[in-house]
Amino acid sequence: MSACSANRPRPSGVDLRQQVTDTERAFAKTMADRNFAAFQEFLSPEAVFFSGQQPTIGKAEVVRKWQSLYEGPEAPFSWEPEKVVVLPSGKLALSTGPVRDKNGVLIATFTSVWRLEAPDTWRIVFDKGNGVCDCKKSP
Repeated sequence: MSACSANRPRPSGVDLRQQVTDTERAFAKTMADRNFAAFQEFLSPEAVFFSGQQPTIGKAEVVRKWQSLYEGPEAPFSWEPEKVVVLPSGKLALSTGPVRDKNGVLIATFTSVWRLEAPDTWRIVFDKGNGVCDCKKSP
């Protein structure tokens, strides 16, 4: 280990929260840009994505399931972080926010757990989308 890396100051909680926010935004941009290779770089090898009846476990399986979402010229949905919280240890973070269809209509919310896997390198370990309920009651 070099002296520089050993003496590197630990980022503040505000800095870490900004790192995760920026990472989530860059992750979402992969969908808008239709950049499937970039999408894969954000996934931890241990990634678990929840959708449907069973979780998708492992980077290879997540990649396989998400590949079709990156086909075609238009993104089927978009998302953005609304809230980000980082543990005091600075090793795990949670981001959550809206998911919108290609017309900008709110269709879900997402919750993602990010892990610091190397200095300044956050990778997603858990991801779960939740549909938006129509809470309007019929008379």
